[in-house]
Amino acid sequence: MGFFPNPIPYLCRPMNLADSISHPVFKAARAASEQIGIKSYVIGGFVRDSLLEIPSKDIDIVAEGPGIALAEAFAKEIGAKKEDVVIFKSYGTAMVRFDDEYEVEFVGARKESYNRDSRKPIVEEGTLKDDQVRRDFTINALSISLNATDWGEVHDPFGGLADLSKGIVRTPTDPDITFSDDPLRMMRAVRFAGRLGFEIEEETWEGIRRNVDRLSIVSQERITDELGKMIDHRLPSESFKLLFNTGLLYKVLPELQAMAGVDVVDGRGHKDNFYHTLEVLDNVTKVSNNHWLRWVAILHDIAKPLTKRYEPGTGWTFHGHEDKGSRMVPKIFRRMKLPLTEPLRYVQKLVALHQRPIALVSTEVSDSAIRRIVVDAGEDLEDLLMFCRCDITSKNPNKVKRFLNNYDVLEKRIYEVLERDNLRNWQPPVDGDLIMETFNLKPSKTVGQIKNDIREAILEGVIPNEKEAAMAYMKEIAAKYIA
Repeated sequence: MGFFPNPIPYLCRPMNLADSISHPVFKAARAASEQIGIKSYVIGGFVRDSLLEIPSKDIDIVAEGPGIALAEAFAKEIGAKKEDVVIFKSYGTAMVRFDDEYEVEFVGARKESYNRDSRKPIVEEGTLKDDQVRRDFTINALSISLNATDWGEVHDPFGGLADLSKGIVRTPTDPDITFSDDPLRMMRAVRFAGRLGFEIEEETWEGIRRNVDRLSIVSQERITDELGKMIDHRLPSESFKLLFNTGLLYKVLPELQAMAGVDVVDGRGHKDNFYHTLEVLDNVTKVSNNHWLRWVAILHDIAKPLTKRYEPGTGWTFHGHEDKGSRMVPKIFRRMKLPLTEPLRYVQKLVALHQRPIALVSTEVSDSAIRRIVVDAGEDLEDLLMFCRCDITSKNPNKVKRFLNNYDVLEKRIYEVLERDNLRNWQPPVDGDLIMETFNLKPSKTVGQIKNDIREAILEGVIPNEKEAAMAYMKEIAAKYIA
């Protein structure tokens, strides 16, 4: 059952939800419906979330008549500004903002049919029930009447109330039809089950497994959008386990699927890196809302299947997985249609660096090693250290506790060196322009060599991180490069 308050058995709940539609937005929709002489209903997520006592600001209203006409009457009723009304004529829908608090979407009731090779439906006008049967799941097919004759009455032709009470995600019709018509609904089934802590009903589950290959007709952007919503859940591992067990993960992120399982040689096995990754993902979720740090968690060990080796006397190794993994990130981002800008730089960088602090915990760490981490991480140092803490997992809680205690000591030392050596957001005190000006050089390999020598001297503690010392050192070493 769910992470939210357990639903009360539906027969014990009032079948009239007038209290859930007491806000003026609903009264305005009712008034607009009466003005143009059509019936209207709140449908979908708002109804579901009201029953689960989850706040919701997105409202879908279906009209037994033209949805755009209802939206225009509603906008007039509330005195909406022109910029608060968006009409999508080709889809027969409209969205109106209400008091900068609610987004109300209007659509005419319709029935749909599909061509096998497209998610784009053939649409006809329909009744409320026609509109409900085209919905993805019974818990999203519930509606509340906005009409004077049955104000607040719940319309539930497919048992959505019962499914809410049992914590079940189920299609309102044959799951093979539901998922074949719109394969993205398989991803949505996983998302709702993961978010609410519900189970996917058996026939619906088997329908997903039978139709996994149909996901190929869905655009990558829509798949990635659904995955992103799962990642932003407060316990994203639940959705990823469902993706794995239904077979969807292989279609969505095969590199993560490849991490599952444990190899054993000479009686020695390694961690199941798939489940370790999910544990790290949940750990990150507990301490940060940063969406891209969650992607770091998902991808940080992505190259372990490719670098896994068994060394007699040593055991399992994954040497270089952080470097190889960071080089895999751009390809994954391109395929997933993720931003190839700052988010890519951030994720790739932290995947590359995630082993560095951890490797120092059990060694006699030098100031130069610390300076290198600080400089290489730069403005992302705090996120890197936070992530590394989340990456400490074990089935042995005492082992985790000991390692975290040692990590506390290392982290304290890192911040001491950071402040002492003036390394926060570090930039070299001598840049290429100054080198070229001093020695009358043009851009060249020589300039880069001098600059790198100065950088290494500062990181190794040969000279302090000060411009005067760096200038003196530059003049001292220049001859061997310029000559």
